[in-house]
Amino acid sequence: MSIQVKPDHALLFTGDSITDCGRRDAATAPLGTGYVRMIADDLAASNDVTIINTGIGGNRAVDLASRWRFDVLDHRPDVLTIMIGINDTWRRYDSNNATSAETFEQHYRDILARSRAKLTGQIVLFEPFLVEVTDAQRSWREDLNPKIDVVRGLAAEFGTELIPTDALMSAAAEQLGASAVASDGVHPTEAGHRVLADAWLERVER
Repeated sequence: MSIQVKPDHALLFTGDSITDCGRRDAATAPLGTGYVRMIADDLAASNDVTIINTGIGGNRAVDLASRWRFDVLDHRPDVLTIMIGINDTWRRYDSNNATSAETFEQHYRDILARSRAKLTGQIVLFEPFLVEVTDAQRSWREDLNPKIDVVRGLAAEFGTELIPTDALMSAAAEQLGASAVASDGVHPTEAGHRVLADAWLERVER
């Protein structure tokens, strides 16, 4: 499959802080400084498209589900891109607030089902990812990998485009160094955001 981007299309990106990336700050609104901005800058030269960013830092899948209608469905995007999941893992380790893979799947399935019922455009899923910067983060894989499997399974079930973010970011970390890709293992640097943007743009059929 490929991502179809045509003139007058509305492209909406949503998720957590990786997507948000400052888009709610006056100086960087409305797209932030991360991969969404990079994609917008690249597409501006060849497509008259509308880019919408509704990422909110700290969100988990349950948070997306609670705001799905007004932050996603009401915009009626032609291409919807979702990146969510790392906070569903992270909160287990920094706040003792775990989200099981089953609960994560329940909320993710809910937002995809609602999207398929209301939208006619394409859906693109980024896997959640982790670049292991600290020794402690190695243990996160026990929690994160099942959630990555959930996203892969849902992508197949709902017929969405899937971007294998975890493998791409890990490959970049091997080449550049982990902290050069995501300084804390979760939030991408400029180089990490470039990996995400390029992975999305490589799927675009113009």
